[in-house]
Amino acid sequence: MPSPNTGQRGSRYLDPEILSELGPLDVVVRQIVEGMRVGMHRSHLRGFSTDFTAHRPYVPGDETRRIDWKLYARTGRYYIKLFQAETNFTANLLLDASVSMRYASGKISKLEYAKYMAASLAYLIVDQHDSVGAGVFDGELQEYIEPTSSKAVLSRLSHALEQAQSKPRTDVAAMLHEFARRMSRRGVVILFSDLFDHTEAFIQGLSHLRFRGHTVIVFHIMDPYELEFPLQGMRRFQGMENEGETITHASRIRASYLAEVEGFINQIKRACAKLLVDYVLVNTRQPVETAIASYLVQCSMARTMR
Repeated sequence: MPSPNTGQRGSRYLDPEILSELGPLDVVVRQIVEGMRVGMHRSHLRGFSTDFTAHRPYVPGDETRRIDWKLYARTGRYYIKLFQAETNFTANLLLDASVSMRYASGKISKLEYAKYMAASLAYLIVDQHDSVGAGVFDGELQEYIEPTSSKAVLSRLSHALEQAQSKPRTDVAAMLHEFARRMSRRGVVILFSDLFDHTEAFIQGLSHLRFRGHTVIVFHIMDPYELEFPLQGMRRFQGMENEGETITHASRIRASYLAEVEGFINQIKRACAKLLVDYVLVNTRQPVETAIASYLVQCSMARTMR
């Protein structure tokens, strides 16, 4: 689990323990980034540049037709050709900083957990020499960092994360629509949120991003108490975004609550599957590094099977 101590490059959110766990996955990360590039260009882009720009080492799972055989003949090593459009991978990280994200049944809130995930993924993306930007929002956009492949973006992102303040309300759907309009070139949008918003409006926001050709990844951040409801006895339940409060015995509402949560999650899962959006349910009990690594390995396996 993340440490509150200052981490790599002066950032408490670039936790060295997390990054050391992710480090050995650099081969997997290259596959995922390349997979997203190839998938985007094959499915959505038209007339992209065929100008050769660079090579990178071949990794298991790459298409053999992309190997530069002339270079292999000279060096005895396998390299993949990269072209202009394939070197312009851009990701925007969207972090929900609303009050409900501040909830924590244990040592780390959903918001803090999401901050660690965002910082770690930003590190991985920049480490692959690709571009990353970020937006922190609640009911409106608090701060936006323009995408860049410069490692200086990591310190700016860290500052934005540390300054992020929880506000009473959120509007995830509005942010998705805004970024669908804001991003002039097709790229990847990675959302970190508990999705406690109007679900239908949120799904429409996803549709807008997909209509504009963006690849979308949703990390649905949930606390274990929200998923399991282990509470006992009389309790006071208060909405964290001005929904009021009620006092009742936990056992009276457990079954209906869990059914509601299951329906909520399944509705989002179905919508994401229909829109070809990657959906990842994240339990904050799980170490951050494990959550990221599991997703990357899952994507790598899916790409290998295609």
